[in-house]
Amino acid sequence: MLDRFFELQEHKTSIKTELLAGLTTFVTMSYIIFVNPSIMANAGMDHGAAFVATCIGAALGCFLMGLYANWPVGLAPGMGLNAFFTYTVVGEMGYKWEVALGAVFLSGIIFVFLSVYKIREWLLNSIPMSLRFAMGAGVGLFLGLIGLKTAGIVVDNPATLLSMGSFTEPTVLLAAICFLMIAVLSHQKIFGSVLIGILVVTFIGWALGLVEYQGIVSMPPSMAPTFMALDISAAFDVAMISVILAFLFVNMFDTAGTLMGVAHRANLIRPDGYIPNLSKALKADSVSSVAGAFFGAPPVTSYVESASGVAAGGRTGLTAITIGVLFVAAMFLAPLAGMIPAYATAGALIYVAMLMMTGMSHIEWEDLSDTIPAIITVVMMPLTFSIANGIALGFVTYVIMKVFTGNASKVSISLYVLAAVFIGKFIFL
Repeated sequence: MLDRFFELQEHKTSIKTELLAGLTTFVTMSYIIFVNPSIMANAGMDHGAAFVATCIGAALGCFLMGLYANWPVGLAPGMGLNAFFTYTVVGEMGYKWEVALGAVFLSGIIFVFLSVYKIREWLLNSIPMSLRFAMGAGVGLFLGLIGLKTAGIVVDNPATLLSMGSFTEPTVLLAAICFLMIAVLSHQKIFGSVLIGILVVTFIGWALGLVEYQGIVSMPPSMAPTFMALDISAAFDVAMISVILAFLFVNMFDTAGTLMGVAHRANLIRPDGYIPNLSKALKADSVSSVAGAFFGAPPVTSYVESASGVAAGGRTGLTAITIGVLFVAAMFLAPLAGMIPAYATAGALIYVAMLMMTGMSHIEWEDLSDTIPAIITVVMMPLTFSIANGIALGFVTYVIMKVFTGNASKVSISLYVLAAVFIGKFIFL
């Protein structure tokens, strides 16, 4: 039955290979079950409920991807998007987390609409490659700043705005050790390097008396504090337009890049360039964000760590189903998740941020009309502490640069419209 449903023989794989591939992907992306609840708790959400929401949102996304699209891709709440949710929408803009969840829901609905009516391809093609790569790198830099701030490696300074923290503080030193450990293990291609770094530093913190032992396994916490708590009506506020667009664009481009990369590695691309079930995979991803919002999760998206499972032989949706089952099982690790200290998750944040910034290498540096808007996008995300502002400023700069350098023909109609919307936001909101 599994062979027929997932077409295992056609994809030249086996049940054993798919299960091992699913385990491989889960271990490489399982850090999210510790990092995401910590970030969401800073928005005022209940940590235990956020932990369960993370697991359920990820599991639902994986099940959809496996059963509907038959792709070996794992999904979970997106890194960077969760930080934008907490530190910008809730922290800086002052919205309640329930309203932020409403914005996540609305961006997911728009993503589903774009996917169903195939507007997505037109929109993706209309955004220049330089801005696409810049958005991913900018989110990484934004995430890195949050990780450095959480670790205490970067602190505020009234004279210089920012300065370096003190490495004589044990928590600061442990955060740095966590980052370096993950980086070294990853370079050596050690299985589950991020998870190992987080757990080892947590153990060191416990040995030093900085972490209180709470147990490992228990029944999952109640998800009542976040279940169906989203406030959709309040998210219709005009000021939330840029927030919804930021959730939409980052999720859409991140998903497209991840799925294309996984399709290439899994040999899912036919000789004529056609990718079977790509449209279904995009729909599964977009619907996952909508479903996750009901449970209290930020936008659920496809994870690039899925490539590790593909490298282990994963070729079908059975890999994704395996990942989903493991996320369900992870709900019983709530005590362990509650013990993970902020400095351990900060080290992981800094490392993931470094990976996300590698997209800068694909930008055309020779053409300043491409380079300058890209740099504006990347730099202004952390400096304004807002992914939405970074995207808006980058789009506006791109249109202005192209128009006044004689390259107006390279600007799509959608870019003109978006630039006008963002300019209106800056003037009137």
